[in-house]
Amino acid sequence: MVLTSGVLVIVILSGISLCIGAATMDLGDPSGMLVLTVSRIPRTLAALLTGSALAVAGVVMQQIVRNRFVEPGTAGTAESAALGLLLMSIFWPDSPIWAKMLAAALAALIGTWIFVKMIRKLPPREVLLVPLAGIVLSGVIGAAVTWIGWETDMMQYIATWLMTGEFSGVIAGRYELLWIAGLAAVVAFFAADRFAILGLGPEAATALGLSPRAVMRLGLVVVAVVTAMVVVSVGMIPFVGLVVPNIAARILGDNLRKSLPMVALGGAGLVLACDIIGRLIIAPYEIPAGTILGVTGALIFLWLLWKPQRPKKRKPLPESANV
Repeated sequence: MVLTSGVLVIVILSGISLCIGAATMDLGDPSGMLVLTVSRIPRTLAALLTGSALAVAGVVMQQIVRNRFVEPGTAGTAESAALGLLLMSIFWPDSPIWAKMLAAALAALIGTWIFVKMIRKLPPREVLLVPLAGIVLSGVIGAAVTWIGWETDMMQYIATWLMTGEFSGVIAGRYELLWIAGLAAVVAFFAADRFAILGLGPEAATALGLSPRAVMRLGLVVVAVVTAMVVVSVGMIPFVGLVVPNIAARILGDNLRKSLPMVALGGAGLVLACDIIGRLIIAPYEIPAGTILGVTGALIFLWLLWKPQRPKKRKPLPESANV
């Protein structure tokens, strides 16, 4: 029932997204069909792929570090991907897009690995130190990226990769890398049980016959690929991988096999809804979806902090039960 409702919401939002925009769209006119196929459909698909992939990457990240207040945007992953892109743009400006994508993914992988190594030094009981360490690492890498961008007169690229997160520039031929992010999210779904066991701790995973290092490496690759593809295509969008997994966990519990489809639908719907709102508020001009999510995501995150999850009440045993 919940999954069906989620699919219905996505269909409605997709229909709205296809119908709104600055350009008039008459399907009986060849130019109207051109607007639909070249701009509206790619933009809608880009928002859906970005939201679903980022939400799933957030779940994987939280299972790796065993902390619900972490996502790729607060662990230095996005800033590391931007650093890889920036170095490629400086030293090999004529490199093909696949080479830049590979450099961004590799840099994101290294940055996430540094974060995982760093939090292992923290006291295990201090849960809030983990996101704090991630924010500090993000700030340090982001400062380095900004300094290099300032010195090389490439601040416009930095703003696009890390500060906007918008879909106005998405047309056919400029968003297809996001399908790779979607494929990485599908890989995460098939490995959901392994990530769930890893979330119990390396000792429990080893006792259940699982290699914690192998599962962690797979998770890091998924997070790095998703983040790099999003940064390269539309720029980083905040809070999706943080708020959607937490809300899904409160509604559906910790069964990743069961909750991951809803996490993907929730992320897709949230990003698409924010993109629609950004296109309507000051139409025919636009506000980036990343700006809308920066406000709404922060409010939802504060609500999650102030409203801790209450333990579920156990069903009373029948009086006839022999215990």
